[in-house]
Amino acid sequence: MSDPALSPSGERRKRDFLTPLAITAVSLILTFFHLYTAGVSMLTAWIQRDIHLVLILIIVFLALPARRGGERNRATILDWVLIALALASGSYIVVNYQDIVQRLGAPNTADIVFGIIMIGLILEATRRATGWVLVIIAGTFLLYNFIGPYIPGLLGHKGYSVSRVVSQMYLTTEGIFGVPLGVSASYIFLFIFLTSMLEKLGMGDFLLRLAMALMGRFAGGPAKTAVLASGFMGSISGSAVANVVGTGTFTIPLMKRNGYKPHFAGAVEACASSGGQLMPPIMGAAAFIIAEFLGIPYINVVVAAIIPALLYYLCVLFGVHFEACRLGLTGLPREQLPNAWKVLREGGHFLIPLVVLVYFLAVLQYTPVRSGFYAIIAMFIVSFFNKETRINWSRFKEGAVAAAQNTCTVALACAAAGLVIGSINITGAGLKISSFIVALSAGTLWLALLMTAVVALIMGMGLPTTAAYIVTGTMAAPALIKLGVLPLAAHLFVFYFAIISAITPPVALAAYAAAGIAKDDPMRIGFTACKIGLAAFIVPFMFAYEPTLIAEGDFWHIAWAVLTAIIGVMALAGSTIGFVVRAASVPERAMLLAGSLMTLYPGIYTDIIGLILIALALGANIIKGKKLVGKVSAQSFIP
Repeated sequence: MSDPALSPSGERRKRDFLTPLAITAVSLILTFFHLYTAGVSMLTAWIQRDIHLVLILIIVFLALPARRGGERNRATILDWVLIALALASGSYIVVNYQDIVQRLGAPNTADIVFGIIMIGLILEATRRATGWVLVIIAGTFLLYNFIGPYIPGLLGHKGYSVSRVVSQMYLTTEGIFGVPLGVSASYIFLFIFLTSMLEKLGMGDFLLRLAMALMGRFAGGPAKTAVLASGFMGSISGSAVANVVGTGTFTIPLMKRNGYKPHFAGAVEACASSGGQLMPPIMGAAAFIIAEFLGIPYINVVVAAIIPALLYYLCVLFGVHFEACRLGLTGLPREQLPNAWKVLREGGHFLIPLVVLVYFLAVLQYTPVRSGFYAIIAMFIVSFFNKETRINWSRFKEGAVAAAQNTCTVALACAAAGLVIGSINITGAGLKISSFIVALSAGTLWLALLMTAVVALIMGMGLPTTAAYIVTGTMAAPALIKLGVLPLAAHLFVFYFAIISAITPPVALAAYAAAGIAKDDPMRIGFTACKIGLAAFIVPFMFAYEPTLIAEGDFWHIAWAVLTAIIGVMALAGSTIGFVVRAASVPERAMLLAGSLMTLYPGIYTDIIGLILIALALGANIIKGKKLVGKVSAQSFIP
């Protein structure tokens, strides 16, 4: 009888055991590597990014199958070959670092061979992690380096050799190992590890219970709970789809039981989850890249995002409130709700690491790397405040694996985007495309903004938010800056539209995720989410024109802009839902919409006109409501 260990089934069992073990081992190496470089000694930028990328490539080839339908976490012989190539091409830089630097600009044959291998590995790993769209975009830009002489007009160029292109991509920090991958290798992993560990310790359940305790008793309480919980979770997770799945499995059925229609419940969750990437203190990974591109402290990006994020979530909250009033929905009984103080006593310590993070970023002005490191230390300490949340070796391993796998998409999006940026730098395409946008818009800012928004939405439909921002921002943001938009406002404009592509049909990933839970049509959910989150499509245009809404200006101007903008988003929600005190007529909805647009645009005259229009619409709505009540009361006495 044959030995089971040598049989196909025995071999399969051995492989199934080996691959998860390897994933855990590499994830732990990645975690300890980043903790060491953050807290003890950061390596040279190129070496740091190279090691980070190689470890990510290994995890992708171990965990993700080469073909659709393949089994995850089961590496094949091909995968092990790719892992060996990744180790070889990554080690080549570490071992020959000094020699490469000394002959910079004169690559030898080995440089080119290993560079081609690394580019191929990145494209294959990116395909597995994100799909074909980013691979096609990166491949197109790579091809553009060679076919420039055959392209007529503005986009044509002299063309470059394989040696020149590979050298740019592999042997400098202007290609694969550029700013985007640098951000991923420096501190994105730290923040993802922090949030992954907090989720493993139970922070997600704490935030959900806290949101339920705060919002559950109000009209349409489950929907308001979904908005608040998804905002909380999104601020630390930075992933719309993961946020929908994490909180939506609880909130969507609860909203449906409360009386909301399935498509509306799914839309609320999709909208609230997508906006989480706008929420400080831990926004989407692209926010860190904005700070690096502009050379400003990350806390500046956080501060600039506060008001637009507030307006976005207020618009969603007003929308679900007016819908609840329209349907006559009530809150949940008090006995079904958790006690807020009890929830805070049991899980309030989860908030301490975030407070530490903000303190080191905003007050002490530490770098994101050092601030994230101290927040992780605080997380380890506070985990022992409650015996049920203490970090043990098992939880640490689970958090490390989750963080490593959650980082793969971001890191590979950054590496592939580096191929795009490297190609743009070689060919000068960025300046050409920027000039093309300015020329096509005839120097008209609103038209350039509209074109940029459309491109960011289209890119975001097929790319992760980070990649969509990098690709669009690299090409379009300089054009907006050339037309007078502040640099931070221009990059935030692109970032916001890349984010809300998750709810924009036809490819609305957050809506598709919500549809599976709500059991309704994803397109219907997507269009409803766009209606609920309409402010997200308007506010970026407003702060591009007037940066008061991104906290640029003196206190009183900012305070007035915020107050009028809040009134504006309330009116906007009333207009889209068609209900304020009572059902709004068409003229009332039109006045609310016009008034909201006026107040969202900072300016004393537009604010006054907008407030007058909103007041007229509300007055008419209230008076008609009283007349209706009086009529009903009078009719009740008629025999």
